[in-house]
This record gives sequence, structure tokens and C-alpha cells, in this order.
Amino acid sequence: MRISTAIGFFGPAVVIAAVFACTGLAQMANGPDRPATATHISPRRHGPMRFHGMHPDNSVDSENWSGYAVTGSSFTKVTGSWTVPAVNCSVTPGTRSTNAYAAFWVGIDGYSSSTVEQIGTDSDCAYTKDGSVASYYAWYEFYPAASRDIDLTISPGDQMSAEVSYSGSEFTATINDVTTGKSYTRTATVRGAARSSAEWIAESPCCTRGQQFLPLSDFGTVSFGEDHTGVGSTNYATDSSASGAISVFGPTQCTQSLSSNCVAQINMVTSGGTAEDNNLGLSGDGTSF
Repeated sequence: MRISTAIGFFGPAVVIAAVFACTGLAQMANGPDRPATATHISPRRHGPMRFHGMHPDNSVDSENWSGYAVTGSSFTKVTGSWTVPAVNCSVTPGTRSTNAYAAFWVGIDGYSSSTVEQIGTDSDCAYTKDGSVASYYAWYEFYPAASRDIDLTISPGDQMSAEVSYSGSEFTATINDVTTGKSYTRTATVRGAARSSAEWIAESPCCTRGQQFLPLSDFGTVSFGEDHTGVGSTNYATDSSASGAISVFGPTQCTQSLSSNCVAQINMVTSGGTAEDNNLGLSGDGTSF
């Protein structure tokens, strides 16, 4: 069974292909970034959440996100940690027409806004002439600017920690492979960023040639937070009125009529409503899932 989570916008769905201002990027540290490689569908986008529906318990269905998000105002920081899951490419092979993808990240925005400031890893199944192979890599994206791969070697089982922060007019995204000790930092300005939510997400990225979400790779289970990774003070966020673990922003759960200052639990479904990724809920200390 898969574990993943996210938060949803309970108004009109945010369109992934929304046109928005380009970001200005300036490298801060730790090696070059590069465009998506030949094994990736291009462009590969990690965009805002697409809302699908709600359940009586107020958990949310999304067509591209699974995980947790917290909502509020003027978020300045989010931290997270996760274990890179291995993919089973015999179940979800990459094909000539499309690969299979699963992205894991932390970020700010995208719940009810048109930008997302995020950094994370992918566990994909990529097509090659010799068959489908597993592909693991790190990336960042200041959506709607393009996703960029990061020059870090990522392996299944690696413990990752990441942070996105805001100061002045700039966002800073940092990822650290705790297992290897390698890290990367990038900074950017993002026009129109609302800073209205923070997220810990497993995602099926966009887009096929028909502008649909890409196939989700079979990643089994992914675990976020200190209880699973041993990385302290992760799955934390800070906004204008609260700072702490996911549960600090609750216990108020987001509902159809309440989408601010609350916590939401998200499950990923297909456009037809078939379950793709189930969220098993927060740990007792409210930090992990």
C-alpha cells in the first residue's frame, strides 16, 4: 500500500498549464543544474494541485497530488524529509510513448494559487531500447518556470531532507541527501506568489502530449517525516501565525467551506475517480506520515 498526502483547493480547480510570469533564477551553491535529460518527457511539470472531490470525513481527492498541506498566510518556511522509494518497472514500465513518474517534494504554494516553489526527487520508470529501467534524480521547480534536474546522485533508500524558505523577495530551495552528505541550493524570485500554503507531496507530474498527467510509477510506499527518516524538525512549516509540525496547523481540518488556517489530507485518484495513492494519516506526534 502506498502512503502519500496533499492538500486541496475547494474552489475551481487550478489548471496545471496556467500561464504565469517567468521567474528569475540565481544559483547559490553546490554545482550545476541541467535541463531534463533524454529519459524524461519534456516538458515535465510539477504544478498546482488539481482538485477532484471530497469524502464525508473531509479528506480530499486530487488528480495529481497526494500528501499533506497546511494553509494560512505569508508562509516563510517549510521543511520535510522522506526516504527515496524504489520503483517496480515491471509493473509500470516506461514505453515509447511515455515514461512512468512519481515525484516527492516539499514546497510552498499550489493549493489555491498558481505558483509552486518546490524541490524534491523522482522515482521513475524510463524507456530505453533495452527495456524499462528505474531512474532516480533530484530536481527543483519554481512553477510556472520549467523544472530543472539537479546534479546529485540519488539512489533508492536514500534519506532526503529539503527546505523552501522566503525572505525579502526571494525563495530559497535546498535539498540534502543525508545518506551521501551531498546538497544543493537554489534561489529565485517568483512573481505573484501568494505564500498561502505549505506542502509535503507525492505527485504524478504533467503532461502527456494531450496535456494529461503522466502515468504514475509503482513506487510502493513512501514515508515522510522524522519518525521514518530520523531527520529532526522536518515536516514543519512557518507562516504569519503558527510554526511547527503539520498538526500545529490543526486540528481544524479543511472542508468544502473552510480552506484557510487548516490541515488537509489528500489521496490521489485518476480523472475517473479510481484510487491511485492512499494516505494512511499522520503519526501520533503529528509530524510524519
